[in-house]
Amino acid sequence: MREKPKYAAALSYNPETDLAPRIVAKGRGEVAAKILAYAKENGLPIQENRELVETLLTLDLGQEIPSELYRVVAEILSFVYRLEGKGR
Repeated sequence: MREKPKYAAALSYNPETDLAPRIVAKGRGEVAAKILAYAKENGLPIQENRELVETLLTLDLGQEIPSELYRVVAEILSFVYRLEGKGR
């Protein structure tokens, strides 16, 4: 039996309208499992990074990520863009 996720967070980012990615969902336990299930059902990319998600859980919903997280989030966005065929 697969262990349930302990933590999950979801980001949204539209480079045309957003200055930085925003927290759109976050949670622990059952909430984390629902976030991941939603992502899988909707074909959204999932990236595992425990340290990042633990930091994201400290932010408020709707809050932009702080500048000290730009580099790690940029790496994740690069991963997502490559998956979607938008990368160079």
